[in-house]
Amino acid sequence: MSDNLSEGWIEKTSKSTGKTYYFNTRTKESQWEKPCDGEDGGKVRASHLLVKHNESRRPSSWRQDKITRSKDEALEILQEYMKQIKSEEKTFSELAETESDCSSAKRGGDLGWFGPGQMQKPFEDATYALSVGEMSGPVYSDSGVHIILRTG
Repeated sequence: MSDNLSEGWIEKTSKSTGKTYYFNTRTKESQWEKPCDGEDGGKVRASHLLVKHNESRRPSSWRQDKITRSKDEALEILQEYMKQIKSEEKTFSELAETESDCSSAKRGGDLGWFGPGQMQKPFEDATYALSVGEMSGPVYSDSGVHIILRTG
C-alpha cells in the first residue's frame, strides 16, 4: 500500500488483471493512474457551481440565453446556495446539477483533474488553497462567481 496518496485515495489490486489501481473512498471512483497530490504542484480535482452575471465574459448558459443579473445579484444567489449546502438542505452536486451556469452541471459540477495553468488564475489559486473535501467562499473569475469544492 502506498502512503503518499492524496487524502481519500487507497491503492488496490485488480482481482481480474492483478494490476494496481486507485480507489477514492469518498467518491467511490476508481482509476488506473495514480492520483496526484496538489501540494506538490500536481493536479487537483474540483467541482464548482458557477453563477454568471452581465459582466461575465460569456453572459449566457445552458440555463439562460442572455444573463442580465448584476455581479451583486450573482453573489447573493451564490450565498443562498452556500447556506443550503451548509444547512444540508441540498448537496453541492444537487445544486450544481440544477443551478450552475456551467456545462459541468450535468456532472454535478465536476471539472475532473486539472493542473497549474489550466484554469483561470483566481479559480486555480482558490482550488489549490483548499483541502480535499473543503468548500470555498465566493470566487470571482472572468466567467462569473463560483463556489468550489475540492474533491481530489
